[in-house]
This record gives sequence, C-alpha cells and structure tokens, in this order.
Amino acid sequence: MADQTQFRGFTKKTVSFFRALARHNDKAWFAAHRADYDEHVLAPAQAFVAAIGPRLREFAPGVHADPRIDRSIFRLYRDTRFTNDKSPFKTHLGIFLWEGDRPKMECSGFYFHLEPPVLLVGVGLYFFPPPLLDEFRQAVLHPVHGQALEDAVGLLSKRGYELGEPHYKRTPRGFDPAHPRARFLLYHGIWAGTESRLPDALYSARLIDYCLKRYRALAPLHQWLTAMVERA
Repeated sequence: MADQTQFRGFTKKTVSFFRALARHNDKAWFAAHRADYDEHVLAPAQAFVAAIGPRLREFAPGVHADPRIDRSIFRLYRDTRFTNDKSPFKTHLGIFLWEGDRPKMECSGFYFHLEPPVLLVGVGLYFFPPPLLDEFRQAVLHPVHGQALEDAVGLLSKRGYELGEPHYKRTPRGFDPAHPRARFLLYHGIWAGTESRLPDALYSARLIDYCLKRYRALAPLHQWLTAMVERA
C-alpha cells in the first residue's frame, strides 16, 4: 500500500492521466499506463483519505475514512452490464467518506470528484433506497424534523450553496403539493456542493483545507441526513 503518512497533493500527471484516459478508454491503454495510475492517482488518493479523515471527525465524529478501493476510493472500472456505453473505465476519481452504520451508499457523506477540467466537492446522500426514501418523506412532513431541514438548507443558501437538481417534476402521488415543504418531496436523494475549475490547491497539501472549508460549510445538511438515517 502507498505511503499514507503525508498528503502532498495531486500532480499535473494526475490531470494528464484522466485527460488521456478520456481519449483512450480501453484496457490496453490502461495496462500500458497502470504505473501512472498507481503513482499519480491511487497513491495520492489514499494519502488524501488518510489525512482528511481525522479532520472531518471534528464535526462528523463517526465518519469512515477507509483508503481502500471500493471503500472510500471508488473503483476505476465501470459497471457496463446495464448500459450501451461499454467504455471500461471511469474518467474521474471519486472519493467518498461516509458517516453511519449502514452500507456506505445508504449514508450521507463527503464526496470528492476530480474530472479534469473540474473539481466537485459535495455532501449528501445521492439516492435513497426505498426504506430511506419513505423515512425522508415523513421527515420532510414532520413539524420538527422538516423545519430542521428547512433551516439547514437555508443556512447553506446563506453560505452560497444550493441543493442539487430534484429527481421529480411533480410532487409524488399521495402528498400535498401545497405543503410548505413540498419542494423537498421532489428529491429521490439530496445533496449540495460546488463545482469549479481545478484549483491551485489541488497540487499541494492545501487541498485538505480547501475541501474542509467547503465540507464544514455544507455540514448542516450532512448532519440532518445522518440523524434521519439513524432514525430509520
């Protein structure tokens, strides 16, 4: 396993690797450039997870920061079983540090998505499985939990962040479209974040503070979601 004792940033070769992979998305090309992936993508990604995990626990005490592939680091291989696009590789680096006792994709967490020329940093729970979708909708309608969500989203808005796009165009059947929080019922998962051109901080240890500033600002939504999942 790569040295995870210190995160020094990603490199220009991290960026050039993904740009080249987007042009040559095949197994032969990847095999010829596997060493670049290991050195300039996987190794710094593992160091990033190891470095940011303890800092996140300052405001997300139960966060899981596991620097293994298929844990906090998403695998590069795509699942092509149910899509017409048979390209074997993702053209981005995805990292997820989740909080809670459920499987990671059933928990809210902190997401990092590097896909040149942009970097996305966000928090939330992207897709609710059926039991959590029901819990979410009941929480939206609840006079206390629903107002807490409204307050959290309002705080994010004051800090310059907005929720991602809703899944539905109409209020789901059985729910009142005139409810004061009906707009939240349009979501099948809820998250917020920010996307920008690749920052200079990407190439140094300053990336930790860059991400933490945004994660901390977005934490009210994460904390609301984590409490909701715990109730389910």
